[in-house]
Amino acid sequence: MKKKKKIKLKKGRILIFLFCAFLFVLILVILFNIKIKNIIISGNNYLKDQDIIDSTSIKTYPKSLINTSSKIKKELENNNLILKADVKKIGLSKVYIEIIENRSLFYYLESGKTVYENGYLSDIKYPIPTLLNHITDSYYSDFIKEMSKLDESVINRISEIKFSPNEVDDNRFLLLMKDGNYVYINISTFYKLNKYLTIIENLPNEKGILYLDYGNNFEIISQ
Repeated sequence: MKKKKKIKLKKGRILIFLFCAFLFVLILVILFNIKIKNIIISGNNYLKDQDIIDSTSIKTYPKSLINTSSKIKKELENNNLILKADVKKIGLSKVYIEIIENRSLFYYLESGKTVYENGYLSDIKYPIPTLLNHITDSYYSDFIKEMSKLDESVINRISEIKFSPNEVDDNRFLLLMKDGNYVYINISTFYKLNKYLTIIENLPNEKGILYLDYGNNFEIISQ
């Protein structure tokens, strides 16, 4: 009688194990076949949602498990027009993507290229400031770095930029603003441009030259 009980117990345990194994495999198959159904994107101002999606392997809304958040993030950041991406999954079917775009800063007339925040160059021309002449290599990267710190509203007010060093300052720039004013600036005082609107509000309602390279002097242009 004891042997029969032991045999029955062993068979019962085997059946339970096989059932659990079958259930485990079934769950894995179900999970593996769940597809991405919703992709939600934020942070983009210029790039279209579809263009962002198309730069990844999830453009066909494939199986979720084989497309991890880290994989999608890497694919997005390989896009020259994206500086940084944050990817999160809610469950297995929803993907949330937040990006920081690689802004176009200026059109470099010398090279005929548009220059972006990370130094990327493109042939696409946008309504952005035009850099009219050559910048020495020693200040080129610093110039890009300082331009990238400017508010979008300030960049949109700049029409043309000229590298204009003199005997005193070898990294001086002259900016022609869309409102008709001229602004002198250098690498160390570039940050002042973010206060441009506040500065001109306290100036005479006339066109002139604003010297932000040293101080905040304003010289009215004689008519």
